[in-house]
Amino acid sequence: MFQGASCLSLDAKGRLSVPTRHRDVLSATAAGQITITKHPHGCLMLFPRPEWEKFRERIGELPMSAQWWKRIFLGNAMDVEMDGTGRVLVSPELRAAANIGKDTILLGMGNHFELWDKATYDAQEAQAMQGEMPDVFRDFSF
Repeated sequence: MFQGASCLSLDAKGRLSVPTRHRDVLSATAAGQITITKHPHGCLMLFPRPEWEKFRERIGELPMSAQWWKRIFLGNAMDVEMDGTGRVLVSPELRAAANIGKDTILLGMGNHFELWDKATYDAQEAQAMQGEMPDVFRDFSF
């Protein structure tokens, strides 16, 4: 299970250094293989390959009425591998799709990660914090 936030900078080639605390897990569970694709909220999702395969199977089973979502998730998916120093290349196409610049935030979301442009994430988080909590939290104890 991945959790926590890491503020990271992409290098000039668009490579992301995976935080050390996640590298060993990704190496052990996915041999350093990751799949990156679009998320409908304007960020990117990074899946360890075994988790991607489960997600891809679920998406593939969707009916024809969800064909555009299949295209968004599957048609934009890119397979990458961590290099010897724990970096992964985020393609220019995916960076552009999520408006990702140099400064990013990587969020552990359980079985995958989300990669956000830092300024975009900060703005959306601030907006969410100003709103009401969803009903599913009504009986949730903090």
